[in-house]
Amino acid sequence: MTSKSNSAKGRTSFDANVAGELIPFFNRNVSEYPTEAGAPKFELIDVKQQKDIMINVARQHAEQEYNRIMDLVAVLQRQAQDIRRRLDITDMVHGAKYSFKPVHGHTYWLAHDTMKQQVILAMHGPNDWTVGAPSWYEYIAKVKFLGDYTWQEVEEDNNGTV
Repeated sequence: MTSKSNSAKGRTSFDANVAGELIPFFNRNVSEYPTEAGAPKFELIDVKQQKDIMINVARQHAEQEYNRIMDLVAVLQRQAQDIRRRLDITDMVHGAKYSFKPVHGHTYWLAHDTMKQQVILAMHGPNDWTVGAPSWYEYIAKVKFLGDYTWQEVEEDNNGTV
């Protein structure tokens, strides 16, 4: 027979004797385990299973965030490549020979003049000539003069328009 002691002198606390050991100040109101025969039933938590669930959820959320960031990285890489291509085209145009004043917003053609062995900026593309483009022109790209004084390569559709 064990006698209840109350070393904390609390109203709802008492010392407990568990497996022959005295555990001081056992408060049944704040215990996460049932302390009396009439207490609600509870199930023990399988810690290993709980850890597995937590790590799986954490990995899933981290992977979603990682994929979102990698999508943003891909967008930034594509934008960087576009800017690099624009700078390369700008350098090609500034190194090209031409005898007219380019107008912002208009499109022109970069071509290699094989007779003179130089890159030229031309107003007419391969489909703009009435009698056919000169056979010594090798067209490189259709370019547009932008407001910031850079040049951007533009694509043509099947009708020859931008």
